[in-house]
Amino acid sequence: MNYFLTYTVYVLILSVLMGVSTWKLFKKMGYNPLFAFIPFYNYFIILKETKHPKWWAILSYFPIVGPIMMSVFHLYLMKKFGKNLFKDQILTVILPFIYMATVNYSKDVEIEDENANDLFLTDEEKDAKKKDTFLGSITFAVVFATIIHVFVTQPFGIPTGSMERTLLVGDFLFVNKWSYGYRLPMRPVAIPFLQGTIMDTGQKGNPKDDPKSYVDGVKLPYTRILQFNKPQKNDVVVFNYPQDSVHTAIDRKDPYVKRCVATAGDTFEMRAGRLFVNGKPETVLGDQEVQHRYIVTTGSQLDIPSLYNTYGFLPVQEIQTDKGYLYAFQGLTDKTAAEIKGLSQVIEMKEDVSPKGEAAIAYKDDLRTKIDTTQSIFPVNKPWNGDWYGPVRIPKKGDVVAINNESLPMYQWIISEYEHNSLEKKNGKIFINGKEANQYTIQQDYYMMVGDNRDASLDARFFGFVPEENIVGKPMFTWMSLQGAFADSSSTYQAPFKIRWDRMFKATNTGEANKTSYWWIAAMILILFFGWEYFVKLFKKKKSEDEL
Repeated sequence: MNYFLTYTVYVLILSVLMGVSTWKLFKKMGYNPLFAFIPFYNYFIILKETKHPKWWAILSYFPIVGPIMMSVFHLYLMKKFGKNLFKDQILTVILPFIYMATVNYSKDVEIEDENANDLFLTDEEKDAKKKDTFLGSITFAVVFATIIHVFVTQPFGIPTGSMERTLLVGDFLFVNKWSYGYRLPMRPVAIPFLQGTIMDTGQKGNPKDDPKSYVDGVKLPYTRILQFNKPQKNDVVVFNYPQDSVHTAIDRKDPYVKRCVATAGDTFEMRAGRLFVNGKPETVLGDQEVQHRYIVTTGSQLDIPSLYNTYGFLPVQEIQTDKGYLYAFQGLTDKTAAEIKGLSQVIEMKEDVSPKGEAAIAYKDDLRTKIDTTQSIFPVNKPWNGDWYGPVRIPKKGDVVAINNESLPMYQWIISEYEHNSLEKKNGKIFINGKEANQYTIQQDYYMMVGDNRDASLDARFFGFVPEENIVGKPMFTWMSLQGAFADSSSTYQAPFKIRWDRMFKATNTGEANKTSYWWIAAMILILFFGWEYFVKLFKKKKSEDEL
């Protein structure tokens, strides 16, 4: 069903529930009872009668923000009729339409003027009233932040080194959700600021048994508005992990950040760890550094902490042997590799490149009967690995692809998961939506997303093509950068903690080696945000003094 039609159905259902549970209360306030059934206008009346800004009614049915605002408006209405006790507030929030209906159909409910007895309030009652005002301020601060988070920009942290040295582990970014058109929320009832799950409550590291942060039963279809641009080659892009098996909602899947190395219709290939697009070597931008994995044999132990201080990001696995030490370094640039090779302890150093034709397949069990698709090279029936991959054409909307036993692993996720068809194999034949098929027409554009640190990146070489519907947006700038903020389980040593001041408020998607820091703009925004109320109060005070 169309997004806006589905959304309208939800609004009408909520409006009917609102009307049925409050129409008598509207009548007691002097309004036509039918007004209780009219979307937005019913909340406009409540705000008008309770002396709150009437424009807040616009927020009544917004995705994610709407449920919060509706709860606040329901509380205002119940207070109007004297339901001020804590139990009244709890019932109004948890069972809104049931509790309001109970009040609505009771015989003795009457409007109560909450300001009429202000002169006779005890100190305790005045304190309680101040707390209500404070909680209201906190609520609307949360609502404002939620609106920014849902509809404008979203914070995002870099926990792994897959994008080194463009984006560093411990960089915290803001992502522009309008870069490629705004993708409308697909789960409108959700806890603000949480992505997929609320917390790790079950088996450690297993999100399948954790409580979800959204209501999966209330869903809206994928729709993107105002799409004037699409991801281009070399864009750094934030997207939702395509093969997330925990979250069925596209916008609730885990967020990833990689570089778009090939777009729909391009041909992607890796040759001995080097990337090629359409048969040509990749274009390396100013903020990228080509880096590879190296195996180093030494006669004595290296001073890794000292190397960390010199080179920053330097994940390494250290193994002691009978003849000395063996080190597996991730993400060394040519310059760094040459300097480490020149250390007196180094006996041998070679780049670690997988042999051509050797398939990189991981298994879930020791008997190697169950393939772990998340850790295996995509697709699993090709003799490819991270260093020798392809060539493969990135699917484009309108492409007609052959479907057979050989090609099915390449396209099965596209057909069944991303483009929502039923797919099954029976007696050696392939059926799509119940009909035997030997070809399929691609319904949307796809992209190849690969990390800059190629040998330490779980990217499209493992999880396959990224659908357009999974695209979130572009990182705008780094607002905080903390070295050592995330532990690296793949490294014997950890980077020491420090704040990287030189990366604060720098743009992330310009491709330039030396990006300008816009910390002064951020400082001005913070001063305006937190100082606005102070200046308004100061102006009002001065105006009052002038009038006297």
